[in-house]
Amino acid sequence: MMSRFVLKGSASYLLCCALLMFIFQPTSEVRGQASDLTGRTITGTVYFIGGTRAGRSLPFTLIIKRLTSSDEVQQLNAALQSGGQDNMLKALSKMDAGRIQIGTGVGVTANAIIASPYEDRTRVTVLYERNLRFAELRYGTRSADYKFGYAESYLKGDEGQGMLIPAAKVRLKEGNTWEVEDFGTFPAKLIGLRVRGGGKRRY
Repeated sequence: MMSRFVLKGSASYLLCCALLMFIFQPTSEVRGQASDLTGRTITGTVYFIGGTRAGRSLPFTLIIKRLTSSDEVQQLNAALQSGGQDNMLKALSKMDAGRIQIGTGVGVTANAIIASPYEDRTRVTVLYERNLRFAELRYGTRSADYKFGYAESYLKGDEGQGMLIPAAKVRLKEGNTWEVEDFGTFPAKLIGLRVRGGGKRRY
């Protein structure tokens, strides 16, 4: 059974009928403490729970060149509303907020990096265009419809944890909700996250 993540109003986790639901406000504002992440690097480990890489761990790195603005997030939301995930992907591909690396490769562009305060932590959401493999395109596999990568982490001080969806599909629900569906069984875990670089952080 697939995991689904729904992004809307405020942050909370719901577990019901083996479906994991995540709530997120798409018109996020970057304020105060969260803005200190600009120029930082987040490192840690990706631990895969399901799929062909179940039980495997890989290095994780997120290089934050800048944070995505509220106006840019609105552009993504408008694109999703007007033309679905393909239109959203076109808008996302024009953005560049940093780089996300899974494993030892060079990684891919982290198109959107959204940071916002959440309780006593900082929430960092990453949405990016994933690289489709040649076989996916040639044979039209179902995974080719899952064109996004999605990561979510919660930081307190210089440490944190989160989750990663390597292949995701994004849809609009109820007018102002992003529904993010995982191609795999469960999202991977992001563990042992550390914030590196820059000066002293206040969050």
